[in-house]
Amino acid sequence: MTKHPAPPPPDPTQLRALAVRLLLEDAAEHTPTTGRVAALARAHNVTPRTVRRWIDNARANGGTYTPSGRPHFELTDHMLEVLARRHGNVTQAHLELKAEANNDPTLPEVPSPATFHRAVHRQLNRGQRAGLRKGEAARRRFDVFGKRERHHRNYAWETDHVEASVKVLIDGHIRKPWITWFVDCATDGLCGLAVTPQTPSRESILVALRDALLTTSEHGPFGGVPQRVRVDGGKDFLCKTVGEAMDLLGTELITLPPRRPDLKPTVEAINGAVKKTLFADMPGYTEAPTLPGGKPIDPDPELLHFEVFVALLLDWVRKWNTEHTIKDLGDKTPAQTWASDPTPIRTVTANDIHAFTLERSGKPLSITSKGVRWRTRDYFAPWMVGKVGEKVHLRYMPHHDHSVELYEPETGQYLGSAVMANQAPPALRRELDRARRRQADELRRRQKKAEKNRKARYAAINKGPTQRLDAVTEGQAIQELRDLGGADPRTQALPGFLPLPAPSDGWAVPRPRPDTDDQDEHDE
Repeated sequence: MTKHPAPPPPDPTQLRALAVRLLLEDAAEHTPTTGRVAALARAHNVTPRTVRRWIDNARANGGTYTPSGRPHFELTDHMLEVLARRHGNVTQAHLELKAEANNDPTLPEVPSPATFHRAVHRQLNRGQRAGLRKGEAARRRFDVFGKRERHHRNYAWETDHVEASVKVLIDGHIRKPWITWFVDCATDGLCGLAVTPQTPSRESILVALRDALLTTSEHGPFGGVPQRVRVDGGKDFLCKTVGEAMDLLGTELITLPPRRPDLKPTVEAINGAVKKTLFADMPGYTEAPTLPGGKPIDPDPELLHFEVFVALLLDWVRKWNTEHTIKDLGDKTPAQTWASDPTPIRTVTANDIHAFTLERSGKPLSITSKGVRWRTRDYFAPWMVGKVGEKVHLRYMPHHDHSVELYEPETGQYLGSAVMANQAPPALRRELDRARRRQADELRRRQKKAEKNRKARYAAINKGPTQRLDAVTEGQAIQELRDLGGADPRTQALPGFLPLPAPSDGWAVPRPRPDTDDQDEHDE
């Protein structure tokens, strides 16, 4: 049988106020109150004289019993300043104030240590005392925060960078990776993430955003276009590229004030969960207990390689989305909560988000025989063969110099990617050679066909004029010229192709030249 806790005792001050109010009402109606005053005194274990003082207090305060309380010692502004300078150490602050009072008789007298301690605890709450000792972060632990409404899926996302509390091996170097992820606030589902071996930047934000938007990625079905994204005041989240991406999506970017993790509690909760449930079990965990003196228990752990760390993190994300149940979601997993939400999802494809998640260089660039020159580097691709001299717009992923994406300047049509010349893999170079050979073969084939068609063929005859075998009509000739890249003769005002216009009335028309026979007759 469940035992319920005993109810709290009634507040004696409220009971006194109620009894005194009833006594005053009786007195106003001229009802005898002597017996009731004696009964009230017995109930509160006081004398009738004390009850009469309560009545006098209520009459002096408009009919409401208002106890004044005992007088207490109050800290002055100077005492609070000394306490802050001593970082909340009450004992040291009392000693300093006592020494000042002994040296300067004009200063107010300092009470005993016990009274001073009581005054500090009475005037400063627990959060203020913790803030004096350890700063704002310690004070914030005692704050009370409201709970956000979850709304529906894709109503709001939160994003953040978190440094992994694990040392891993990256190309022989020991580093601590960083994780950037986007979280759906309604379901606590991880929509997308990016892992970088160095301090994150806008590059990792764009990669994680691309991963989060696509519902076909390995983190599906989470994704789609959110209505709003909450970010902190980091300059990488507020850069121009991220802002343009949000504007093109129609997503509101909400910038939170700095050092306010309570305003994005969903992603902060996941930051703490991954540390406790994944990082703590990995070798090289930087927050593990230590031996006396701060030495690690295992001074030489076998660190994980970066690729292994990423694989374990992705598996943890899968379990978080599909296996981990959350009490606040009704003991459902994020995937179950997402599936039960009927809110429509605005989806995008990989082609839709290909361009605006990349930064664009300023001016159009020319394709040369070495490719596209950008930042003193040459980028080339097989599709560039035969396009030397054409202009392209270049887009790139920040800090990814090994490849770029190229677009038509006028229409914005995607042309293809290109890689740095000195980093092109052998397979790409072979593909470039094959593209060159295909272009050469195609040109050779066209030239042979043109040369073959240039030679006239005539029919065998035994009498009469010769006749060409490849005779064509005027329309066929014009169409073949178009196919070969020639000009339409009807568009050129040349003699023999187009008739001249009739002269106007004001023109001087030359007389026709007389015929030779007519001239001879005239001479005769």
